[in-house]
Amino acid sequence: MKTKSIFWISITGLLVTIILSMVSFHCGNPQKSATASFPMVKGPYLGQKPPGELPVPFAPGIITTGMYTRDVTLTPDGTELYFCVSAYGFNLIFYTKQIDGIWSEPAPAPFIKDFQYMYYEPHVTPNGRRLLFLSNRPSIDREEENEDIWAVDRIGEEWGEPYNLGSPVNSEHSEFYPSTTRDGTIYFTRQLKGKPAGHIYRSRFVDGRYSEPEKLGPQVNCGANQYNAFIDPDERYIIVPVLGRTDSYGSTDYYVVFRDENDRWSDPINMGGNVNTRSGREYSAYVSPDGKYFFFMSSRTIPVYEGPKFLLSFTELSSAYAQPQNGNADIFWMDAGIIARLRPESW
Repeated sequence: MKTKSIFWISITGLLVTIILSMVSFHCGNPQKSATASFPMVKGPYLGQKPPGELPVPFAPGIITTGMYTRDVTLTPDGTELYFCVSAYGFNLIFYTKQIDGIWSEPAPAPFIKDFQYMYYEPHVTPNGRRLLFLSNRPSIDREEENEDIWAVDRIGEEWGEPYNLGSPVNSEHSEFYPSTTRDGTIYFTRQLKGKPAGHIYRSRFVDGRYSEPEKLGPQVNCGANQYNAFIDPDERYIIVPVLGRTDSYGSTDYYVVFRDENDRWSDPINMGGNVNTRSGREYSAYVSPDGKYFFFMSSRTIPVYEGPKFLLSFTELSSAYAQPQNGNADIFWMDAGIIARLRPESW
């Protein structure tokens, strides 16, 4: 879900100077060597032990740190990982990449130039040649801020300059959370001006151009609000966060809807209590390019003490808050086999 309340806020001049200097130092220049805050890690998925059928925080203390963190995407070869962090009024895409086999310390994405604007919800296309993202920065043909889908293209080993994806995908309304198939079809959320709910749209890529977007049917747009849908690259299923269904565990839950070769969609299927929680804050999903792992954002809180103890010390509380599962958004991952297990036999 686009976070409407998270925009550029007023911060003291000293804090702005400190943060921007830190961001500028790292921007576009990921550091290979380990530091006090970022260890030296090797191997696929930042050297993390592969998860099983139960979700666990992804790369705790490295990527999932206790800050408000969400939205994962990887390059097809798995050597670059992009994710989002919201802190101090900044809403930025960070990335880490393998350099000589070692994962770099995360840095703001190299195409970010104006830090007062939102850079969020990254998506690397299945062929790895384009990265799409949400931004509210002005464009050449629109001077005012508007939430649109932007893109950067791969030039050699680097990303080029960002550009607005333009119409018919973008409009005077808000468009966000892009996700694409192998044939270039883009799925995204559009929220009409003055309306409280968003809906999932699809635009086919035909003869080098996007077609007029179509709003998907009631199987996908199946609740009071829906947003941030992930489409399988082969268009076999879509995972969509949905608000307002009677079978919800909380308020917003992840649902999977399966698609057949005739473009028919199954009824939405709640992804269950291991994925969804009573907190109702499950907002963005992703499946790794190799199809092995299901990543998702969730805001969960774990007990910080056991037993009949009613008072915490300041040190205990501070230590707990500086860890994942403190109630902020965290990135979780689990075996993606859950998706196949949920598929109805008739699909």
